[in-house]
Amino acid sequence: TFVQLVGVAPPAPWMARQFRESDLASARAGVEAAVAAGVRHFVYVSVAQPAPMMRTYVRVRVECEVLIRASGLSTTIVRPWYVVGPGHWWPIAMKPAYWVLERLPATRAAAIRLGLVSHELMVTTLAWSVENPATGTRILETEAIRAGGVRPRERRATQVP
Repeated sequence: TFVQLVGVAPPAPWMARQFRESDLASARAGVEAAVAAGVRHFVYVSVAQPAPMMRTYVRVRVECEVLIRASGLSTTIVRPWYVVGPGHWWPIAMKPAYWVLERLPATRAAAIRLGLVSHELMVTTLAWSVENPATGTRILETEAIRAGGVRPRERRATQVP
């Protein structure tokens, strides 16, 4: 398994050039290295989509996903919006707003898709992805990341043939 974690951190709207030069270039190099090494499973940390902000970042991550899927490698794409953890605690102040938005029918889907996930759940999800390689393409959205990878059946993952 090849795990692709390279990218601009933290992403910001004014970093469009860096997204292409770093994120896209590293995904391309990662795919080339994985294919050359005979890797069977590629794990990629992308970003939740669609999203009303950070359009350039999302667009580059979509390009990376397309590139990876075109390689023919079995792939797990992990799509968090914002990972809360060391050095990135400020979004916790938004938890009450997320709680309300996740309960309103008009905003529920977007609030879940663009919800916060903990650093611990991201690590758990990545470990689960490595231990349970995909066949074809598996996409783990925020809701699946929040499930923590306890049991595959409990995860809400999208399998794409």
